[in-house]
Amino acid sequence: MSSYRFRLFVTGETGRSHQAADNLRELCETRVAGLYELEVIDVLDHPERAEEDKIIATPTVIRLVPLPLKRVIGDLSDLELAAMAFDLPDNRGAPDAEVGRP
Repeated sequence: MSSYRFRLFVTGETGRSHQAADNLRELCETRVAGLYELEVIDVLDHPERAEEDKIIATPTVIRLVPLPLKRVIGDLSDLELAAMAFDLPDNRGAPDAEVGRP
């Protein structure tokens, strides 16, 4: 079971849609590699899914797990801001714990 689950809503095969998916994958691989699932939904193909999740703009990402749900609208080009919005840990470059140090 994944510790994080995301649902990304996009509109068609546009540059902005691809950028949002690429940015979300990069963010997840940097912060929670191996601990996430990502579902991409094109609202042109599945408008009922957008209606169910009350999507009013794309791209929109919903963090489904862990609760509470969190939503971010946009292409996630600011990865630091997106990481904070989704409460993702900062595992980048964390030094190994040194044994015997006070």
